[in-house]
Order: sequence, then structure tokens, then C-alpha cells
Amino acid sequence: MPFGCPGGDAQCQAMVQVFLNIVEFGMAPQVAVEQPRFATWNFPNSFWPHEYLPGRLNLESRLDPELIEQLKQLGHDAVLSEDWDPMYMGVVGAITVDTDTGLIRAGADPRRDTYAIGR
Repeated sequence: MPFGCPGGDAQCQAMVQVFLNIVEFGMAPQVAVEQPRFATWNFPNSFWPHEYLPGRLNLESRLDPELIEQLKQLGHDAVLSEDWDPMYMGVVGAITVDTDTGLIRAGADPRRDTYAIGR
């Protein structure tokens, strides 16, 4: 399964979420990349001015409001991001191949202009 994401501090976090959606939860790549995401900013940002937000957890507002409230009650600095936010949530593309049938599936993230093309 080749998959990737443009650079930035949400890159690894977004890729892990998409990977788990596909491998652990059995989602097709397109469904997996379209799921609501979260990203922690509890470390200095790699880019200038290296903003540091201890406890910050950005959440797409499509997540369950009850979950968001529970995270706040646990002490997270939970901040809602716009849905489909490419800056805070990364942009992932993924391809899977069924080795038994040869079926190729791909997912293109709607958070930015991306395409899923195969042959």
C-alpha cells in the first residue's frame, strides 16, 4: 500500500490515521482519507515562528460532539478546525492492490486538489 502526505507537522499523524482506517478498520482508501481527523500540536511547530501549544488538540468539527466534550473534560485544549482543513489535518493519498484479484483502489484527499488515477 503506497501512501503519503505532503510535509508538515500533521503529516505523520494523518498518515497513521489513514493507515489504521484501511488496515484495522477495513475501509477503502477513499473512505479512509475522508474520515474526520485530529492532530496534536503539543510540540514546537517545525515552521517559523515555531509556535508551541501545550495540550492543543485540533479536531475536525465532523467528529462526534460528545467525543469532543469528553476530550475537553479530560483536560485537552480541544479546538475545532474547519472541516477538510489541509493545514491542520494533512492531505493523504493512498493506493491499495488486492493481490488475489488485481483490483486497484485509490483515495484522493478532498482537503486539497488531489487525484486518484490508476490503470
